[in-house]
Amino acid sequence: MLKALLLENIHPSAVSRLKSRGFEVETLSGALDEDELIARLPGVNVLGIRSKTNVTERVLENAPDLLTVGAFCIGTNQIALHEAARRGITVFNAPYSNTRSVVELVIGELILLMRHIPAHDRKMHDGIWDKSAEGSHEVRGHTLGIIGYGNIGAQLSVLAEALGMRVIFYDIQEKLALGNAERKHTMDEVLAEADVVTLHVDGRPENTNFFGAHEFTQMKEGAKFLNISRGFVVDLNALCDALATGHLGGAAIDVYPKEPKKKGEHFESPLTQFPNVILSPHIGGSTLEAQHSIGEFVSSKIIDYVKEGKTELSVNVPGVTLPQWHDGLHRITFLHKNVPGVLAKINRLFGDLDVNIDSQVLGTWGDIGYVVSDVSAWVDEKVLDALRAMPESLSVRVMG
Repeated sequence: MLKALLLENIHPSAVSRLKSRGFEVETLSGALDEDELIARLPGVNVLGIRSKTNVTERVLENAPDLLTVGAFCIGTNQIALHEAARRGITVFNAPYSNTRSVVELVIGELILLMRHIPAHDRKMHDGIWDKSAEGSHEVRGHTLGIIGYGNIGAQLSVLAEALGMRVIFYDIQEKLALGNAERKHTMDEVLAEADVVTLHVDGRPENTNFFGAHEFTQMKEGAKFLNISRGFVVDLNALCDALATGHLGGAAIDVYPKEPKKKGEHFESPLTQFPNVILSPHIGGSTLEAQHSIGEFVSSKIIDYVKEGKTELSVNVPGVTLPQWHDGLHRITFLHKNVPGVLAKINRLFGDLDVNIDSQVLGTWGDIGYVVSDVSAWVDEKVLDALRAMPESLSVRVMG
């Protein structure tokens, strides 16, 4: 029986789906550090994580039975993707499932910031009645600046515009503007015009301290700032300085450079001193609806790969669309180094060993290739041994 280890409170929808397809499933509520994870991995074929478990090269070196890793979240920067591919381990994530949840949190928090609700809330909890409209504004008619116009940024622009906001955005890639959103050629242009700036950039290492003192200086006096993307993309000291001087009128932060691994652990941040800052515990995508959808989506991708060899939407190996798998066929998957002549060598080997190919698909991506061959006769072990012996071979499996 194939075994799955799911960490960090992955939604029960994933557990149910995996069990229904014959997987033995073990679940843990928190993240594991490197040594703890290595100790758990012998015999594990499927690893499910969220954002706090790091799947390092050392972890992968000590995971001889691992076939696939499911990131039950958007980000995959916590996984050594290339090393996983080199070891024949596919990685899947959930790029769309929690988009709406993140967008709704941004909308809610920008309204709260524009109405000065965080400061009012603190005063009310301290027994102080301070009814005043001073500094409180509707979002209608104000400008939202979006840095990063991907799935989240684009959907956010649509909802913000429906609230009457003017939307401007900056992205390093060419993006189609939705509605009346206006693309700016530089980030500084966005910062100079926006009343609210929100970050939606990815977790690539080069984005470390992507937003720092220079960027905060370029923002309008009294503007609001939100980060619900990655904790390390913002220079926290620069953010604190901008708040302390009053240059920023408030902030909402959901992600941090260093976060507790488990629920209930102590949290520390210099941002706790500011009454005009909303702090939330990395819950941008943590709604019941999003987690249910993520659980179903990623577990389905895992099952499709393990049971049928499908790699659509994998983030580290070629994604191939496979033909319908008919009864009586056997599927051989061959993940390999992408060098010239591999497909010809495979087919010569099949011919020499009297293997008849019914259909065949090849996909390549960078230095990784993936060949899926459906054959009409039972595959002798000597065929698999010959494929594994090829110097280009990374992973060989047979199904059916």
